[in-house]
Amino acid sequence: MADLASLFHPKSVAIVGASKTDGEIGNILVKNVLASGFKGSIFPINSRESEIEGLPCFASLLEVPEKMDLGVICVPAKHCPEVVDECGRVGIKTIVVITPGFKEIGPEGLELEKKLLAVCHKYGIRLVGPNCVGLMDTHIPISASYSAVFPLKGDIAFISQSGAMLVSIMDWSKSIGLGFSRVISLGNKADLDEAAFIEALADDPFTRVILCYIEDVQNGRHFLDVAARTSRKKPVIVLKSGTSQAGALAASSHTGALAGSDLAYQIAFKQAGILRANSMTELFDLALSFSYQPIPQGDRVAVVTNAGGPGIVTADAIENSGLTMARFEKETLEVLRSHLPAEGNIYNPVDVLGDARADRYAAALESVLKDPNVDSIVVLVCPTAVTDPENIAQKIIDLHGKYPDKPVFTAYMGGGVLAEGAKRLAQARIPVFTFPEPTVYSIAGMVSYARTSAAGAEIGEIELDDIDQNRVKAIFYDVFRDGRSVLLGSEAAAVAKAYGISAVPVKLSVTPEEAVALSEEIGYPVVLKVASPKIMHKTDVGGVKIGLHNAEEVRNGFIEIMENVQRYLPNVIPHGIEVGKMMPKGTELIIGMTRDVQFGPLIAFGLGGVYVNLLKDVSFRLARGLTRQEIQAMITETKAYTLLRGYRGEKPSDMFSIIDMVSRVARLVLDFPEISEMDINPLLAYTDGYSALDIKITINI
Repeated sequence: MADLASLFHPKSVAIVGASKTDGEIGNILVKNVLASGFKGSIFPINSRESEIEGLPCFASLLEVPEKMDLGVICVPAKHCPEVVDECGRVGIKTIVVITPGFKEIGPEGLELEKKLLAVCHKYGIRLVGPNCVGLMDTHIPISASYSAVFPLKGDIAFISQSGAMLVSIMDWSKSIGLGFSRVISLGNKADLDEAAFIEALADDPFTRVILCYIEDVQNGRHFLDVAARTSRKKPVIVLKSGTSQAGALAASSHTGALAGSDLAYQIAFKQAGILRANSMTELFDLALSFSYQPIPQGDRVAVVTNAGGPGIVTADAIENSGLTMARFEKETLEVLRSHLPAEGNIYNPVDVLGDARADRYAAALESVLKDPNVDSIVVLVCPTAVTDPENIAQKIIDLHGKYPDKPVFTAYMGGGVLAEGAKRLAQARIPVFTFPEPTVYSIAGMVSYARTSAAGAEIGEIELDDIDQNRVKAIFYDVFRDGRSVLLGSEAAAVAKAYGISAVPVKLSVTPEEAVALSEEIGYPVVLKVASPKIMHKTDVGGVKIGLHNAEEVRNGFIEIMENVQRYLPNVIPHGIEVGKMMPKGTELIIGMTRDVQFGPLIAFGLGGVYVNLLKDVSFRLARGLTRQEIQAMITETKAYTLLRGYRGEKPSDMFSIIDMVSRVARLVLDFPEISEMDINPLLAYTDGYSALDIKITINI
């Protein structure tokens, strides 16, 4: 873990490039540190000035007579390395480089950034930026940034890769009264990145929820480790823009074709317990909800409304979000019946009718809050002629104070008429939305976090003690030596066998007579397939013969396949013909792997066979951190699971052996990072065991 004490708790700050000129970054930085209420020493550095904003100015860091904890640098990019060298000489261990002009401008800037980082490494200096807005902390307090707005004090930490996004959010947050603990601009992330700050914020007593806006992740493995540990302590919510290149280089396999460009991030976040927001609105809706309300103890939601239509819309959103409409106790129904008009609805959603005043809302809400079958409540208010939004808001606030353990969310569905009531709710830290859907989405996010944190998101490893790594290394060596990147079927089957994966016996023949001999050794019936890494879809060129029952059929099949290949692909010289055992029918599955540049191998599971890309019934997980429980979960996400359980009188398949098989594939691709793609399609699942029928493995040479 990075030691960031001097960054988050500095006793003194040096501003290199400080300026007297109003409007210049160097002047804004000095003013912002002063205006934020920073209690420590401030040292402006500028060789042309003796005083800036009432503070003594020094010609260089070397002239400052006191120890300095934090350096904030805004000199031109070409001078930054020499300034950082001075930082190292005077003992500054943490710096924020505001200056742009580094790798974001191209190769020349990249070289300058490398030079800057080399100086940091020389002195053990930790770097924020370069090309960043800076950082703000409302609890120290300090604003080592050029943001025009210093945020309100709160318990939300915001980490942003975009400086423009950060300053815009700071301006907006004040208008709605949203407070922050720490605000950090990542810039180019030359040294400290989102993982370093997430790790530092995990134990920050002033931070309740961590928000991130990121465009990429540079060290996927470290990021997942840190996020998984942190998400067990507090929510980590990420808005990820752009897409990875997970599928761009993987067009040759079914798995690669099925993996979307953003899939690796989606799966990585899920496995690490990160909540992913799909927009800035969702990001801050979730942040506000976690900041203001307790975590729901379950997924049962009650709705209290003064209008039937919005209540139905909310109920639909609840079910569509995977939540449950709460079912009230008998006592609750009796209390509601006694307080509501006969035309009202005492069942969920509770309709207090359009003429409801604050007292009727309060009676309904209190009875629902008391019900043990209710985990969270949504209160909808529509502006009818008799609606009293301010008094209703006060009743909601009072009752939430009386029952503080149950989260309460509101949707004030209107504008000016409801504005004062909505304002009162927000000031009391009760989330208030305009429409039901974002209200329900926020509850769903909190419930999802509660489930994940209770389960304990953890990045572990599958361990196996019956594998033969040396055998796989030997096979790959032969493939490398041959100048190939795609293994032959017989080689792939041998790799599978080395990792305890039950594969169909496959052997390579180079003559019809050898094919016959191998067929008799394996046992009829057999399958013949052309062996060539240049032929991906063998059936398309007549390169497959199935159900061969005797020597004559094998001999003729061998000759016919060779003739077909010569006719369709005259420039391809096969390695021979592979002879495999003809297996009985089973449930056809696909197990595959494609490798993401940030997070490593992605494992796929789903329905296999010839329709795999058409049906696309596939779920994915990262191989890293995959547990047998998670494998079972990924299986249940597919339609294949219905078939495996036994469909229309069929006996169930051997689920235990399939789970074990997926774990072995995951271990294989983790042990051998040179495997770029792998497909087992089809894998035939039986009531007892399974058989890997066709295995394709591609390696980097």
